[in-house]
Amino acid sequence: MATGVLKKVSAKQAREVCAQFELTEESRPLLNDQISPDAFLDLLLEHERLADAIRLLAFALPKREAVWWACQCVRDCLPNDAPPKLLDAVKAAEAWVYKPTEENRWAAKEPGERAGYDKAAAWPALGAFWSGGSMVPAHLPAMAPGPTFTGMAVSGAVLLSAAQREPEKIMERYRQFIGYGVDIAGGGTGKPKAPGDAPAGMPPTPAGARTR
Repeated sequence: MATGVLKKVSAKQAREVCAQFELTEESRPLLNDQISPDAFLDLLLEHERLADAIRLLAFALPKREAVWWACQCVRDCLPNDAPPKLLDAVKAAEAWVYKPTEENRWAAKEPGERAGYDKAAAWPALGAFWSGGSMVPAHLPAMAPGPTFTGMAVSGAVLLSAAQREPEKIMERYRQFIGYGVDIAGGGTGKPKAPGDAPAGMPPTPAGARTR
């Protein structure tokens, strides 16, 4: 898969992105100081380092786009009889993507926690909550989330989604989900809308919204 230019990725060197997470030992020799994120992604795909490719995209994308990507991957793997708490968590994350306000950020916290940390559906909502602001109520001294928290949540959502349904197809799922992420990174919507699925279009960034 030749990814092309990842227009949404602001980092100039892949090392800037990889400093935020731990590459697997097998992938480290592929990284150098000159390689760009899109070229490094292509190299990871060429060498079948798909989990690292997912992590790279999760940390390279702006937070809003990353959460949107996670939502799409989670929805693809939710069973038809998914408990309402899982759907509620994904919907809360999507609501923040469409309108990334403080109100919607906080509204994603409880559904994410209620979904359960062992479920992929929890992590887009938690990634939205950790996108900025404070993690404690306004009457307490502010406690900002760590700068890598959203990337960790998004990579966890994508990797868990691929493993939690039909785990025997995990590599196929990885490739499919990387395709969604690459499309979003290039300015696209991620994937076509399916009947009963979430809205397909990535909404324009609201004026003044903080997405990084």
